[in-house]
Parts: sequence; C-alpha cells; structure tokens
Amino acid sequence: MSTSARARDRIPAIMRDLRRRYLPEGDLRQGTTALAKITAQTEDPFRVLVGTILSQRTRDEMTEKATDQLFAAYPDAAALAAADTADVERRIRPVGFYRQKAPQIQRVSRILVERYAGRVPSTYEELMDLPQVGSKTANCVLVYGFGIPRIPVDTHVHRVSNRLGLVTTKTPEKTEDALMAVVPRRYWLAVNELFIEFGKDVCRPIGPRCGACSFSSFCRHYRTVVSKRARPRTPRRRPSRR
Repeated sequence: MSTSARARDRIPAIMRDLRRRYLPEGDLRQGTTALAKITAQTEDPFRVLVGTILSQRTRDEMTEKATDQLFAAYPDAAALAAADTADVERRIRPVGFYRQKAPQIQRVSRILVERYAGRVPSTYEELMDLPQVGSKTANCVLVYGFGIPRIPVDTHVHRVSNRLGLVTTKTPEKTEDALMAVVPRRYWLAVNELFIEFGKDVCRPIGPRCGACSFSSFCRHYRTVVSKRARPRTPRRRPSRR
C-alpha cells in the first residue's frame, strides 16, 4: 500500500479521536482558538478577516484582547476605514507588529468599502486579491467566516500533519495542497481547529506529550525521535588488558 493510501486510511480514526477531545458536539464554534471564538460570538467574516491578520506572529490570547478592543470602537469596515490610525494602534497594541498592522487593516477595510460595499468577498480568488491576505488568511475567512470547506495551514497544522505521516512537506504552503489532496472534503472544515488544538495541547513543537497521544503507533516523530531516545544504550566493552 502506498504512503498516501495508508495516510488516507488513518484519517477517519484521527479525526474521530480529535473531535472527541476538542469538538465533542461537532460544532466549530466550540473551539478555543481566537477565530473560533470570533465565529461563536458574531459569525462575521469581516471580524474573522481582521482577526486573522492581527493573529500573525501573535498568541491567541493577545489576538482576542486586541480584537475585542478594536471592534468595540470600530465594528465594521466603514468604521475602521475612517478611524484615526493612532487610536487603532492603541487598541491593537497587544498583538505583535501592531504599528505595521494598523495601517494594513485600514487599507483592507477601505478596499472592502470601495469594491464590495463593506462586505468581505466569499471566494478564494477575491480574498487573495486583498492586501495582506495570503492563502492561510483567505482559507481562515472561508472556513470561520463563511463555513466553506478549506484547510488553512499554520505551523501547528504543518507540524502535526508531517508527524502523523499524512504529508511529507517542507513548508505550510506545500502542506495545504498536500492535505487537500489526501483528506476527504467532509473533514476540511474541522482540520485547522482540531490540529491547532492538538498541536498546542499534545503534539507540541518542543516537549510533545507523547504519553497522551493515541497515534504513537504510526507517528513519525515518535518512531524516529522519541522511541530512539527511550532505547537503553548497550554499554561499550572495554578492550581487555593483557
């Protein structure tokens, strides 16, 4: 059996296990990521778009704080486009690179007002045409803002997918294409949320909690790194003296 066929066969069991852990009712709004919480609160694609841009190189708790402060004053594209940039900076200060991100999200807001009457487009191609929007951001908006099946890939999704042998890729961009080729479409909506939760909780970049994982029997990281460390070393024999 080919590697891709074995990976495809494992996906239903992986998804069942992760859903049981993190989304027991199967509702994406149960998730704990910043984007899942935005979806649970408002189901607003604009807030998902801005939240995703703000989340770059930023922990979820800081993204949540910044978006709450920002949207309390500027709830839509028109309001944010017309806002004072210094005030936007102040409100999003919890996130990394807030001085660069403030004019970026205002520029996106102005384009939304000019081209789309303040609404966020719902196609991948139109989203990718917006400034500061790459593949991950576009896919996050489609999944969390519109409920359209895609697979956003961040560092957690990239790491987990490779460790579990679902893909063999070097970058998140390559992982996105590879995952969409191997993962059945019915699972796409949940992959990002579940793999991020699992990557933060168990399959950590440093010090993964392999004892809490159900997938060690086929995990590449466990087989090639963890199990080798656990093997007792055979003592070296010293040459006998004569």
